[in-house]
Amino acid sequence: MFKVAKASEYLVITGGWIPDMKLAKKSWILPGQSYTIIDLSPVNYTFQVQAMSAEKLPFILPAVFTIGPRTEDHDSLLRYAKLMSSHDKLSNHVNELVEGVIEGETRVLAASMTMEEIFKGTKLFKQQVFEKVQLELNQFGLLIYNANVKQLVDVAGHEYFSYLGQKTQMEAANQAKIDVAEAKMKGEIGEKLRDGQTRQNAAKIDAETTIISTQRRGEGKKQEIKVGTEVKVYENQQAAEVAQADATLAKKKAGWAKEAQVAEVESKKAVAMREAELQREVETMNALTMTEKLKAEFLSKANVEYETKVQEANWELYKKQKAAEAYLYEKQKAAEAHKAASEAELYAKMKEAEGLTAMAEAQGTYIRTLLDAFGGNYPAMRDYLMINGGMYQQIAKTNAEAVRGLQPKISIWTNGNNGDNHSSGATTDATSSSSSSSAMKEVAGVYKMLPPLLSTVHDQTGMLPPSWMPQLPPSNN
Repeated sequence: MFKVAKASEYLVITGGWIPDMKLAKKSWILPGQSYTIIDLSPVNYTFQVQAMSAEKLPFILPAVFTIGPRTEDHDSLLRYAKLMSSHDKLSNHVNELVEGVIEGETRVLAASMTMEEIFKGTKLFKQQVFEKVQLELNQFGLLIYNANVKQLVDVAGHEYFSYLGQKTQMEAANQAKIDVAEAKMKGEIGEKLRDGQTRQNAAKIDAETTIISTQRRGEGKKQEIKVGTEVKVYENQQAAEVAQADATLAKKKAGWAKEAQVAEVESKKAVAMREAELQREVETMNALTMTEKLKAEFLSKANVEYETKVQEANWELYKKQKAAEAYLYEKQKAAEAHKAASEAELYAKMKEAEGLTAMAEAQGTYIRTLLDAFGGNYPAMRDYLMINGGMYQQIAKTNAEAVRGLQPKISIWTNGNNGDNHSSGATTDATSSSSSSSAMKEVAGVYKMLPPLLSTVHDQTGMLPPSWMPQLPPSNN
């Protein structure tokens, strides 16, 4: 058969006359050979990689990788052909392989970087992930054509990026408020300054106009007085009127001068008062601006401290949870060990009870056998067991030890058989008598026994016989 692969495919031929495998776009398939068609078009793999930063903060890294075989390298194509010989490129095997490589390298890299470094250096983080994943995929003949790392996402219960966004939003809002306040302050101050300058210039022009008009009126009056004076000089009869006119003119000059000076002072005071008012308004706006600035700074610090405290509380909770899990694990192991020890002890007790039961059964069999051997005679069997066990020897030994400890006096006497009396351990007086009657011999024997008996009782206990009985013979002492 003659087979031809498509533009994005290759024939992988194995079998007779081929040492390993052969890659071709078109070829004859001879008897004893088999072929497989592999597709070289890249495939998009979408992952939600869960990683953890160096501060133990979890996050989700959405990523889309476009991965395909390395077509320009023949060895890479052979490795890819071996990988795909029994699997489709969209199969779970290939997907899990690529996902495992990407997740493993991404987690290792994220664990060596802080959250701030990952967030601010997304481009560098993407490049490092790309390089490390590519290094692992080379052994399978795969090439990363494109890697798109999306925006980092918070894990439920760990809203780091949400809090960071809120912080940035609050800082921007506070800065906007400060800018608006500064612009408003500048507008109001500029407006007040322009109004004050306008009023100052108007007052200055009014004062100058008043002064000039007064001067001009004075000059006109002077000319009139001069002409009148000349007329009055020439007219002697108007001398008194001229003098009176001079006095009136002097008074008017003083009044005009006073009015001019008062107007000038009032103008200066009005300008100073207006300047003071404007300065007070400027100081008020400065104080308001400083207040807003301090509020913004303290609010930012409070937000930072709040986030820090929240992270510290989460870390303490995490440590306590781990400590509680370790303590629970130790308790479970201790309980298991105690249970195993109890079971071992129970087993030993059971074995000991079984041994005692077996011994008791053996002893019972032994006793029944002995009893059968003695023909059911229990006293004979008992005597045999006591003799065989050495009980009589032990009793004799025990009694001997007890008697030796008491250190007693021992007296031995006879009842006078054959007319003789012997005693040891005590001194006795023996009196023999002969009688022809046997009854009298018996009575004589009893009487002969009394003295040594009473003497022995006295030596052992210190007691004397009663008065109605024969008394002991007096001692030599």
